[in-house]
Amino acid sequence: MAEFNGLDMSLGNLARIARAQTRSISPENFGGEKGRGGMATEGTGAEAARDLGQGWKVSPSIRIAPGATATLAEIAGAGAIQQIWITTHDVNWRRLVLRFFWDGDPAPAVEVPLGDFFCNGWSQFAQVSSLPVAVNPNGGMNCFWEMPFRSGARITLEHRAEAGNVPIGDPPPPSIPSEDAIVYYQINYALTEVPDDLAYFHAQWRRSNPLPYGSVHTLVGDLLGTGHYVGTYLAWGVNNSGWWGEGEIKFYLDGDREFPTICGTGTEDYFGGAWNFDLPGQGYTPFSTPFLGLPQVLRPDGLYRSQQRFGMYRWHVMDPIRFESDLRVTIQALGWRSGRRYLPLQDDIASTAFYYLRQTSSPRPALPGPDSLEVV
Repeated sequence: MAEFNGLDMSLGNLARIARAQTRSISPENFGGEKGRGGMATEGTGAEAARDLGQGWKVSPSIRIAPGATATLAEIAGAGAIQQIWITTHDVNWRRLVLRFFWDGDPAPAVEVPLGDFFCNGWSQFAQVSSLPVAVNPNGGMNCFWEMPFRSGARITLEHRAEAGNVPIGDPPPPSIPSEDAIVYYQINYALTEVPDDLAYFHAQWRRSNPLPYGSVHTLVGDLLGTGHYVGTYLAWGVNNSGWWGEGEIKFYLDGDREFPTICGTGTEDYFGGAWNFDLPGQGYTPFSTPFLGLPQVLRPDGLYRSQQRFGMYRWHVMDPIRFESDLRVTIQALGWRSGRRYLPLQDDIASTAFYYLRQTSSPRPALPGPDSLEVV
């Protein structure tokens, strides 16, 4: 039997011994070195630890100023990231942008606002209880996507807000927001051999706000290479009255042009629901399951919150969408108008597409500025 490398973990192989080395990066051990955790003498907890000293939670978090980029992790060698936990005040969930870089490539494989990466794109907490992503009270964000690398990995977090643009409103605890973002995080990974057939993890974010009348929202546009599509998260803001989810999601594979190979039957169908997510007597009904969910339903309050907003995810863990040469993914926004006719909608749609690819990076539109990222 071949020696186990400690990757592709499940309950079925949990008892197997592996030669992989477990390492962890956090503000208490920025480099992930063996035997060097909790050694800080300076940090965001230094004042609270002044009576106790070194080893007593001196550096549990980092501070990122507007316009600055922090390096969360820099890893040398071969292995895979296996779990990430991170938290910050919810006002920062669209202001902070995550980027992942593989094997020295200067272009990112992942470039997504923090909240959207963890299925909380509206900067307001929603419980997510899925297999690859879990978000728990009050803003503990976790992911379990396996992210292999062969010579190194780098993860950064950029504070995209401009100085002076403090969010409007009175955010709830856990803390009063400041211009600086206080971020707590832990990145757990294995150093080990990586087989040739493991692809690199990618994610990209796009927003149509509003979606032009009669057009489709593109999640992935003309992606070249070999890989498989593994997940979708949508933060969908509705700008019309009535039902908004008649639109079909379409996957154009390996040379498809006008018509796709995979065509859905409706937005709620793709996300595993039915009949408008509308439970009689209850209305829109949130749910979160291992691979499918509508974890967030934000209803108008009759005053300042005028729009309905939804958060939805669909993980293709058991049914990855494989492509050999190219991929394009789009979704329609359709409601109803008089005469039982479809109405093309002009909604606010922000998508995060997750996929694995042989290449270490993939093209994507330039991320917009802070005002176009903002939840308003």
